[in-house]
Amino acid sequence: MKLKPLPAHKVIKALEKAGFKVLRQKGSHVIMGHEDGRVSVVPVHKGEEIGRGLLRKIIKDAGLSREEFLELLKK
Repeated sequence: MKLKPLPAHKVIKALEKAGFKVLRQKGSHVIMGHEDGRVSVVPVHKGEEIGRGLLRKIIKDAGLSREEFLELLKK
């Protein structure tokens, strides 16, 4: 399955299922961290979706594969 643009709240939910927690928010950016030290930043803009390129960056920062991320979205 291909990555499609997603709303920020779905990306945040998927990362939470992977063990990430919201550490803090600065403006429109939610900084999420994992207990093993991985950190990822998710921009939250009302009415906008996160594009495929930025999704790939978030997934890479989170240390997940595309397939793992897509499975987390399905749960």
